[in-house]
Amino acid sequence: MDTNFSADDLAFREEVRAFLDAQFDDDLLALLRGPDGVKSGMVEWQRRLYKQGWVAPGWPKEYGGTGWSLTQKYIFETERALRGIPDVVPFGLIMVGPVIYTFGSAEQKQRFLPRILKSEDWWCQGYSEPGAGSDLAALQTKAERDGDEYVVSGAKIWTTYAQHADWIFCLVRTSQEGKKQEGISFLLIDMTSPGITVNPIHTIDSKHTLNEVQFDQVRVPLANRIGEENKGWTYAKALLEHERTAIAGVGDSKRKLSQIRTHAAQEKWGEGCVLDDPKFASRLAAIEVELMALEFTELRSLASAAVGKGPGAASSLLKLKGTEIRQSLDQLHMDLAGYYSGIAVEPGESWQTIGHEYGSDARVEFMYGRAATIFGGSNEVQRNITAKYVLGL
Repeated sequence: MDTNFSADDLAFREEVRAFLDAQFDDDLLALLRGPDGVKSGMVEWQRRLYKQGWVAPGWPKEYGGTGWSLTQKYIFETERALRGIPDVVPFGLIMVGPVIYTFGSAEQKQRFLPRILKSEDWWCQGYSEPGAGSDLAALQTKAERDGDEYVVSGAKIWTTYAQHADWIFCLVRTSQEGKKQEGISFLLIDMTSPGITVNPIHTIDSKHTLNEVQFDQVRVPLANRIGEENKGWTYAKALLEHERTAIAGVGDSKRKLSQIRTHAAQEKWGEGCVLDDPKFASRLAAIEVELMALEFTELRSLASAAVGKGPGAASSLLKLKGTEIRQSLDQLHMDLAGYYSGIAVEPGESWQTIGHEYGSDARVEFMYGRAATIFGGSNEVQRNITAKYVLGL
């Protein structure tokens, strides 16, 4: 693999840098940090990307994608992550959008894809249930045919941003015949439909991002089913491959690694810095080596997608190692927080800011990182997929 950028690639990188520096400005950052910033801020950022034509790098150009090469996608993702700029909200642009343009009808593509690109519709994901998480095929939310509609009853859980969503894409059980994977269908459901209740789930950091969504005799037109009835598992697997690839988070982990190295180089009371500790330096180097290997695996996966193939089982490897690396980085960040927490505050100095960064931020990131090996399919499931499809066991 040639890792040297061409002159055109370098010119593109400068274009990306100029755009990100100009468009992700203080006004947008203030909006994201505001009381309702999650939705209003992200919609504004995605609309700026859309105006530039860059909101959906992974989509085919015919549906509104960029037409970028593999290298250009890599450059954009790297530059975004190095600046700490959030990725797009995945549920519409990364998850259900590709399912619609791959398996949807012409009418569905025309109806939904432009609104996803323009961030006019906010989507959420209805996969996990109170009794069906990692074993997703055990789901029990039912959809029964009634003329030209389905009647949906059941519940979904851990539904991120459902309180903001206009639509939810759902896996529902439409048959009890055969294997449990064979009786599942993929529905697009309007969140304003009568019979839908969103119950908030508040996490230990007092934030509200997760929800339980209940369906009580919710009527959904047959026209909102993707593909064939009882074939939803096929479409769901394709979506999960894209989700797991996104969860790898290589660019964001590279930024976090750089931050940790910078923080660890700070001296404390003239006693030297943590980076001088051989044990700490060894831990940091081990994570860096794993991250480099993960990055090349991601590049191979993107190369496969560039020639029209899905990410395949490699997405499980990306999710597996990417989330483990994230947890290792979060643990390292917490260890640094403990070491630097005793730094004295001197007049005219800004150690208060550093104290906040090493304290509150490290703790929140550590808590969220614990869940990383669960969402998107637990890592135990990813090991089984890897053993079966990669190792042939």
